[in-house]
Amino acid sequence: MDLDTLVHQPTRLQLFTYLYANGETTFPTLVDALDLTEGNLASHIDRMEDADCVRVEKQFVDRKPQTTYELTDRGERLFEDHVAALESLIDSIDGDDSVRGDGSDSSHG
Repeated sequence: MDLDTLVHQPTRLQLFTYLYANGETTFPTLVDALDLTEGNLASHIDRMEDADCVRVEKQFVDRKPQTTYELTDRGERLFEDHVAALESLIDSIDGDDSVRGDGSDSSHG
């Protein structure tokens, strides 16, 4: 099973998750909701935009610039595939105590 590193990277995973759940979102909202610096957010959004995973729209609202972000169809598919891969991974180890690390390994006692 392959986990897509574009999606799996922790900050981008937060971005994919937030945008998937909330739809179109402004830059300041993402900065606040995910506790990111503006530079960090911009860097990750650029990477997602280059991969055609996020749509960036710049407009003026009340004479002020406003940038919004929304997952593209490709971005939604990648996120859904990533969630399915994680669920498959969890299902594959379900019931395997040696993977859980529950301390039941008798060789350490």
